[in-house]
Amino acid sequence: MWKRCAPAALGLLLLTGCSEVNEAVDGVNAAAGKASVCSEALGLAQLNPNADPEQVKASAEEKANRLRELAGQVAEQDVRQTLQTMADGYVELEQQRVDNLRNFNTWLQRNLQNLERLRQACL
Repeated sequence: MWKRCAPAALGLLLLTGCSEVNEAVDGVNAAAGKASVCSEALGLAQLNPNADPEQVKASAEEKANRLRELAGQVAEQDVRQTLQTMADGYVELEQQRVDNLRNFNTWLQRNLQNLERLRQACL
């Protein structure tokens, strides 16, 4: 009986081992994907308190679109949500009048906080 069951047991053992390996590989791929998304998103933001409001506004739509694309590529909810919030902030800026520097400074401070949340979520 052992001789008949041994191949089945070996097959089950191999399938279990393959499943664990696949889960490990998926975990590594997810971590690499998260790192890549976080790296690009942090580079996109480049929020500088001395930034020219006109220049920031000029690229706001492009940055918002890319942040949304990146949010769709990451599985972790906190990272995804922070990227969406940052994208919304760029859309908000694009819709504002840039000649009101006070509004820009408020926007900049809020988005610096979002950037810090993203850094923490990406750790």
